[in-house]
Amino acid sequence: MAQADKAALNWTERLASGDRVALARAITAVENDRADAGDVLRAVHGRTGRAQVIGVTGAPGVGKSTLLNALIGGYRKQEKSVGVIAVDPSSPLSGGAILGDRIRMSEHGGDPGVFVRSLASRGHLGGLSRAAARIVDVMDAAGRDVVIVETVGAGQSEVEIMHIAQSVLVICAPGLGDDIQAVKAGILEIAHILVVNKADMPLADQAVSQLKDALMLSHHEGWQVPVLRSIATTGEGVDALIENIAAHYAQLPGELRDHAGRARMRTLIAATAGDQVRRALEGSGNEKIDALSEAVLGGELGFDEAARRAAKLVAGKT
Repeated sequence: MAQADKAALNWTERLASGDRVALARAITAVENDRADAGDVLRAVHGRTGRAQVIGVTGAPGVGKSTLLNALIGGYRKQEKSVGVIAVDPSSPLSGGAILGDRIRMSEHGGDPGVFVRSLASRGHLGGLSRAAARIVDVMDAAGRDVVIVETVGAGQSEVEIMHIAQSVLVICAPGLGDDIQAVKAGILEIAHILVVNKADMPLADQAVSQLKDALMLSHHEGWQVPVLRSIATTGEGVDALIENIAAHYAQLPGELRDHAGRARMRTLIAATAGDQVRRALEGSGNEKIDALSEAVLGGELGFDEAARRAAKLVAGKT
């Protein structure tokens, strides 16, 4: 047996056994793209597609982390194991995650059925860490029944979560203006479930009404997007939320459940390819790219055509 195959088999056995240390180390390897990341990914191949993957997004300040904390408690009452990927803003000094979300979920820290990992976004657009999709697969292969991905909460760029999660929750709060902002940003288009958190605050009824009106502009074939209420600090509305998540998951086409890992990998490959093209084109010193830029600025060439030619230039180097 080749050395790489032995290493992958070792990771497979350790992850399958529920070894939390192995899970933590596997995630670190994948997040930092270490030399053993390939062994980890080989180990999880063929073992994904079992976990239910839920995305949680929304504007800052709506109580996403607090609601997620209550959601974890609800799933643990059902005796389901939970993995959480909390994508935090990056520290401007160290580049690491600020870890605010992990602090808010600390009450589950001693529960072996819950594994919370904070990731730094490291400036990656879309509200997600670049490694998030791969880490979902690692948690999936490690036997987590539910994997929840909480995004940074950056607003318009949050739509990337729809390519990773099977069910996307968009959290809003009354009186913060984020319900209307969500409509402007187009976030409602990716929502499978809308939640008005802090429903004990004034203007909650108005927020629910506005979101229901806005839903007339969005469409999910075969699924009517519900607008739910919750008070995360007391757990009110969490049971109904879990029921609606289960109902959405149950009506998904089989390929979206059975081949979820493949879909996440397609997204990851496309995103990585885009990053590589961007890095190759950034900076000065490339005369051909500079010529394309001048042609666009001078009105001689359209932007889309310039982008296509630039991509071909990068492809020609590989």
